[in-house]
Amino acid sequence: METDPAEWQTYLVTQESVSAGRTTETVVTAAIDGGIDVIQLREKNVDAKRRYDLGRQLREYTAEAGVPLIVNDRIDLAEAIDADGVHLGQSDLPVTVARDLLGPDAIVGCSASTVETATQAEQDGADYLGVGAVYRTTSKDVPEEESGVGPSRIREIVETVSIPVIGIGGIDPDNAEAVADAGAAGVAVISAITAAEKPSQAVRALRSAVEFTAGPTSNDWSRHEASDANRRVQAGLTTHRSGIAQQISTIDNCNAEVTFAA
Repeated sequence: METDPAEWQTYLVTQESVSAGRTTETVVTAAIDGGIDVIQLREKNVDAKRRYDLGRQLREYTAEAGVPLIVNDRIDLAEAIDADGVHLGQSDLPVTVARDLLGPDAIVGCSASTVETATQAEQDGADYLGVGAVYRTTSKDVPEEESGVGPSRIREIVETVSIPVIGIGGIDPDNAEAVADAGAAGVAVISAITAAEKPSQAVRALRSAVEFTAGPTSNDWSRHEASDANRRVQAGLTTHRSGIAQQISTIDNCNAEVTFAA
């Protein structure tokens, strides 16, 4: 199981009410078939018992598939179903409390929409950030000042913190590339997968959009790292070639001296 958020390119947030009449279990199964990296149990406006029962079922699916399971908001529910971690909003219990209750091995994510909240979450010990809403969305209620912050906000936060950033909010296969190009390790979506005609194909489309453009916290070398590495290799080759040329010149001079002396 990959529990490093820097490796999460595709992140499904469940919500049965926007799943085109399908159950969350059906959508999650299809997403796993499509290669989803991580699943968050959200299900707003569902009673605690239903979330608990659903969570236990999803824990079985994800454990068998080796996919991390995160619980939205509820630290107690995350502990009850043995989830891999919890994702907290700015109005939820603090990251430090989640860490104390769930332990050092739990994954604790935190939502942020500004550089200030992102920096504070990192200082509090968050393992990753969910930054958005990148684009305007109808899948969840987002305050006006936090809606449509754009890929530029992703870049600002990525350049400020050292933990992975996951973009969320209004993202789909058509605009995911811009989010990853801004430095996000991956993208989190609700309706782009849950409402898709074929959720498994939606997962693959999202991965295709981000996997070659994911930023400095992605699982593969970023283009910046690759470029730096290439420059270092080229500089090394240039130095090596220069050294060889000097050696050849020295040998030629010695040969010339020997010939002249003869």
